[in-house]
Amino acid sequence: MAENIPAPIAKIIPKTIEKHGDKRIDNYYWLNDRENPEVIDYLNKENDYYNKMTAHTKQFQKDLFEEMKSRIKEDDESVPYLHNGYYYITRYEKGKDYPIYSRKKGSLSAKEEILFNCNELAKGKSFFQLGGMSVSPDNKFVVYSTDFVGRRIYTLQIKNIETGEILSDKIENVDGRGIWANDNKTIFYTTQDKVTLRSDKVFKHKLGADAKKDVLIFDEKDDTFNVSISKEKSKKYIVIESGSTLTTEFRTLLADTPDAEFKIFQPRVRGLEYSISHYGDSFYIVTNKDKATNFKLMKTPENATSKENWKDVITHRKDVLLEDIDIFKDYLVVSERNNGLNKIRIMPWSGKGEYYLPFESETYTAYTATNVDFDTDILRYSYQSLNTPSSVIDFNMKTKEKEVKKEQQVLGGKFKKENYTEERVWATATDGTKVPISMIYKKGLKKDGKNPLLLYAYGSYGASMDAYFSSTRLSLLDRGFVYAIAHIRGGEDLGRQWYEDGKLLKKKNTFTDFIDCSKFVIEQKYTSPEHLYAEGGSAGGLLMGAVVNMAPELYNGVIAQVPFVDVVTTMLDDSIPLTTGEYDEWGNPNDKEYYDYMKSYSPYDNVTAKAYPNMYVSTGLHDSQVQYWEPAKWVAKLRAVKTDKKLLFLDTNMDAGHGGASGRFEALKELAKEFTFLLDLEGIEK
Repeated sequence: MAENIPAPIAKIIPKTIEKHGDKRIDNYYWLNDRENPEVIDYLNKENDYYNKMTAHTKQFQKDLFEEMKSRIKEDDESVPYLHNGYYYITRYEKGKDYPIYSRKKGSLSAKEEILFNCNELAKGKSFFQLGGMSVSPDNKFVVYSTDFVGRRIYTLQIKNIETGEILSDKIENVDGRGIWANDNKTIFYTTQDKVTLRSDKVFKHKLGADAKKDVLIFDEKDDTFNVSISKEKSKKYIVIESGSTLTTEFRTLLADTPDAEFKIFQPRVRGLEYSISHYGDSFYIVTNKDKATNFKLMKTPENATSKENWKDVITHRKDVLLEDIDIFKDYLVVSERNNGLNKIRIMPWSGKGEYYLPFESETYTAYTATNVDFDTDILRYSYQSLNTPSSVIDFNMKTKEKEVKKEQQVLGGKFKKENYTEERVWATATDGTKVPISMIYKKGLKKDGKNPLLLYAYGSYGASMDAYFSSTRLSLLDRGFVYAIAHIRGGEDLGRQWYEDGKLLKKKNTFTDFIDCSKFVIEQKYTSPEHLYAEGGSAGGLLMGAVVNMAPELYNGVIAQVPFVDVVTTMLDDSIPLTTGEYDEWGNPNDKEYYDYMKSYSPYDNVTAKAYPNMYVSTGLHDSQVQYWEPAKWVAKLRAVKTDKKLLFLDTNMDAGHGGASGRFEALKELAKEFTFLLDLEGIEK
């Protein structure tokens, strides 16, 4: 390992930020300028330092990349689904980074029509993303969007599928997808605020018209709300959703009358969340109305949609979170979560013979997949567990027969699920709460405290981190690692209250839960502080930043991907994308109580002179979710004040945004960097 390479030192330019009479000195605020050549120079120096310090692992990185790639079926394709007379398929070709989207009319033996070959669209570009695509009801046109930077700012265009011609209609600054009315010539789309990237306006475009003359349909003035547009599965309604963290509001329009006015479904009431699904002459509503913390299902006539008309269908249950519904002609399918596990409930509209799909494991994920067909007995769902590759299953709700349409292939001939043990254990948090941990490791593991263990978590926004299969993870498991997911508060893993107990003024539960899970795996001799590693990205990167300040002695190494670490400064800057919409998650620091609480855990504000674990920090220069300067400032400050000589790397992708590299294999190269960081610390060299 390279020892004597000097680390880059960022220059100090003190800036005083004052709020509520409190003065914070930010020595690295100057890094907040993407156009400043000195900033780019500093990021390049950090990249150069990282590359020189890890030069001895470059061959291992390449080998790991090839190893992970070799498990992936390169000429893979999705299970086709039938929609409006056509089978739709996504497929990959060997050696190609991007998908090909195609369709076949009426039968899988019909001639293939290629909608988009993303390899062609991405040619010569360092980043490419196809946003949403939507085919017109008459099957002749497809509206689609592209992003070549990674800031999730898309350009909308229309293609004539029959001739292959790209029409002259071109709409900039949209947030992803266009929605067709039933007349085959009207498209609705949403645009973003140019500074904050908040989706705030809905426009109507007529095929062939000048985009500058598109009609503004809706403008969301409240900067804590985001707007999206969709079409109901019944095809009868086009729907505008306006939502913040705690509140939603819908507007509906008959898809046959695109020039009529949208009607408000139920005006926004702070704290009232609801989502709608149309069926027959009614709407079904998943909502937290009447203090239904875990949500319940209600219904209302389609011509009387305000909340006083809503009637209970499935009442609120304290121990079951109602996550979603899928509506079919003869069945209602309900996605629930109980004791941290997914359940799929089949309820015939006839009211007779409801049942749950049977799942055995305790470390699985099951969810309904693409179910666009309304008049069918077939439910398509996906199932996987920590040691079971993902499969797509067609289940006949009438006969209860199931057909596995596809199981993810792990190539190379070495993988056997029975070679790995998966288990769910429960750690006790400081306040007595039991926190589940899902884990997987090679059979025959000795609990002697000597095993390397990678503990992953997220713990924000009510996002549940379900146990999932990963073929790339095998590269760690086969080298003796235990992989574990901590289902900490702030996610919704154990119901809505689990989320409520890990946000705002209870946010620190997220961090202490992770620390308590870390202590548990050490106490149970799965690992020890010399071999324990932690990983999190984005808001999970905030988690990493908090735990290395609170309990650095527990970890040998930490991976923080695009970490949100400068909480107070970012939340005080309402020009940054996402900030105002985040007040319901973190609190508004313009209020002193929230300011003080945030400041008490904000990773950047709490870096002090002490020993930290080895750390690998990654970011993207064009990230629109967590700006690159947060990790850059954090690393600069850590370098200046930490007292240890352990590794500290900042690796900035100068071409990509929040999701990292866009090609399917490019992303593996980033993963190979993370894995070699861990394996090198363990002294594993191949």
